Amino acid sequence: MKAVIQRVSKASVTADAEILAVISDGILILLGIEDQDTSEDVKWLSSKIANLRIFSDEDDIMNLSLIDTQGDAIVVSQFTLHASTKKGNRPSYIKAAKPDIAIPLYEAFVKQLESDLGKPVRTGKFGADMKVELLNDGPVTIVIDTKNKV
Repeated sequence: MKAVIQRVSKASVTADAEILAVISDGILILLGIEDQDTSEDVKWLSSKIANLRIFSDEDDIMNLSLIDTQGDAIVVSQFTLHASTKKGNRPSYIKAAKPDIAIPLYEAFVKQLESDLGKPVRTGKFGADMKVELLNDGPVTIVIDTKNKV
C-alpha cells in the first residue's frame, strides 16, 4: 500500500456533482493498493497514520498526532500511486490491484482507521472520477509505502 498524507486546513471530495466528504483540520489520505497488499499492511499503515506526529503543539513543534488533535480524515482511493513510468511516456498501472482485491482492502483500511481514531472517517467513492479539493497546511505532505516498513 502506498499513501500520500497531506495535513489540511480543509478538504473535500466531490463525484458526479455530489459532495461526498468535507473536513476542516485533519488529513487527506490518497491510498493506492497493489495485489500483494494484505490485512497486515492495513493494520500497520492505519496505526502509522493515526499516530504520525505532524500537528503542532503549543510550542509550534510538530509533536501531535491526529489522535491527539482529534482531527478529521478523508481517505480517497488512488490507483495511480502505483504508476510505473520506466518505459515510454504512458504510465503503466499493472501493479495497481484490480477492484476485487482493492475494494475489500480499501474498506478494511477505512474501518481500521476509524477504529484507531475512535471516530468516523470520510471517504471518496471507489473507482469514481472524483474532484479533490484541499488547502494543504504547512505544507505537510508525507508518502508512506508499506513495502518500506522495515
